[in-house]
Amino acid sequence: MNVLNIIALSSFLSLSITSIAFAGAGHGTNKNSSDGHGAAHGAAGHHSAAVGSVGKASDVSRTIDVVMMDNYYEPEIINIKAGETVRFKVANKGMSVHEFNIGTADMHEGHQKEMMMMVQHGVIQGGKINREMMKMDMGNGKTMEHNDPNSVLLAAGETAEIIWTFPSDAEIEFACNVPGHYQSGMVGDIMIN
Repeated sequence: MNVLNIIALSSFLSLSITSIAFAGAGHGTNKNSSDGHGAAHGAAGHHSAAVGSVGKASDVSRTIDVVMMDNYYEPEIINIKAGETVRFKVANKGMSVHEFNIGTADMHEGHQKEMMMMVQHGVIQGGKINREMMKMDMGNGKTMEHNDPNSVLLAAGETAEIIWTFPSDAEIEFACNVPGHYQSGMVGDIMIN
């Protein structure tokens, strides 16, 4: 087993153990490639019209504070009006890296494989994110910049905002797709009324 595999395995085990104790998104493309992660999911990356679209600040009807702890969100259920534009203020108050990603269950399942790649390449390191490594080519012209508008990836103590306009009807959830986190319960429902 080479050193990089040992480091990746150690990072994965660290995240898995942490997640036991305690949302498609944001990957860009290499400027020289047209087949990167973001390009594979449309102009805005991992989201699709089925889950909504980037919102305008002038259309925001309210702000919802979301706190990410180790293995859960506060709140766990978010009620949204059909077509509503919401500002999410997201804070990671946990010890590990966490993600707030708006999508469908299928979108999250696909994204989890990409998040595993981030761990394997040393981008996610326990409670820290190596943001310089996010710009590296991870293979096939993919980078892991996490710059899609429906998702934020935050190290412990970081905060960010998302402005999102929801569709009139959809089965949507918000989730953390860091390896092991979704499976240990770090997922919540978005209820559109």
